[in-house]
Amino acid sequence: MDNFSFYSPTFFEFGKDAENKAGELVKRFGGSKVLIHYGGGSVVRSGLLDRVKKSLEEAGVKYTELGGVKPNPRSGLVYEGIELCKKENVDFVLAVGGGSTIDSSKAIAAGVLYDGDFWDFYSGKRIEKALPVGTILTIAAAGSEGSPDSVITKEEGMFKRGASGDAIRPKFSILNPSLTQTLPAYQTAAGITDIMAHLHERYLTNTKEVEVTDRLIEGLLLTMIHEGPRVIADPDNYEARANIMWAGMMAHNNAVGVGRSQDWNSHNIEHELSALYDCAHGAGLAVTMPAVFKYVYKHDVMRFAKLAVRVWGCQMDFDHPEVTALAGIACLENFLKSIGMPLSFEELGAKEEDIPKLVEALCYGDGRTGSISGFVTLDAEDCAKIYRMMIK
Repeated sequence: MDNFSFYSPTFFEFGKDAENKAGELVKRFGGSKVLIHYGGGSVVRSGLLDRVKKSLEEAGVKYTELGGVKPNPRSGLVYEGIELCKKENVDFVLAVGGGSTIDSSKAIAAGVLYDGDFWDFYSGKRIEKALPVGTILTIAAAGSEGSPDSVITKEEGMFKRGASGDAIRPKFSILNPSLTQTLPAYQTAAGITDIMAHLHERYLTNTKEVEVTDRLIEGLLLTMIHEGPRVIADPDNYEARANIMWAGMMAHNNAVGVGRSQDWNSHNIEHELSALYDCAHGAGLAVTMPAVFKYVYKHDVMRFAKLAVRVWGCQMDFDHPEVTALAGIACLENFLKSIGMPLSFEELGAKEEDIPKLVEALCYGDGRTGSISGFVTLDAEDCAKIYRMMIK
């Protein structure tokens, strides 16, 4: 196991009607003038936004608001939010929505206290200070409610990149599983896929002797395999929703990633798909992960075989461990298909003729130098081959 530092200070308020404590929590964590940041649609129609405003008013907290966050959140709205916060003397950002809203909120919070272009943080500069952020989660997926990470799409060039720093870990996150019960099955399944991807990205490590976090990851994957079909079959199953929501947070606050190298190549490769086609991130990962895994599994066959045995219940073939490894990947594909996720370029709406454009953005765009690194270092030729494996 590698040396590590880990600091995860987020306060979680979990359960039914938890959103009614928003005002109390903002006040507890020092907010007096809040930017309520959200997408629109269901947050407004469901009355959630009104309940949040009422809670803030009852706590004596002033607020301004900015809606319009889209899936795969855009840089333009971040710039707008930064200027609004400066104009209104905002001292706290409250995200009401899913991972896209939370990521946009984090970017705004970092940009308000920075003299330069906030995109510097998405080009490699670490975030050292930011306005405090709170979240009210409506989709179990990205795990941004507990993480130090944010992903934004830069509209000039459509580059989708990430930033990180403990300064943008939420001060508090309100998690009410009931708020996810009205999600369409496709969005629920995309969220489940994203959670499973966060776990796989950490499981694919070159660090030896990490049994504790291996077992934690395996346990969370088993939870998703159990609860995923239950919630697809019965969207109102609160207990299944609750387990998925907490697993989503645990998958990405890095408690299961400490002391080990991590991968993130599947995410990097997928980001170009959702940037170009504006597909759901989880759906893109459903297409990307199996292709990446089939391309790299020989790098450490036994790691893939162990996952196949411990998580999918495959029989270990010690003479031919590659058979076990591939059987596990096939189980993942079958599971993703069973919950309604796409498995090919065609299903995703992607086009074979766009592969050179995808590879160019992935390997050379926005300052990259020809490759991406993780479990295995992949150059442009490798990435092109992986994209082609998604054509079925």
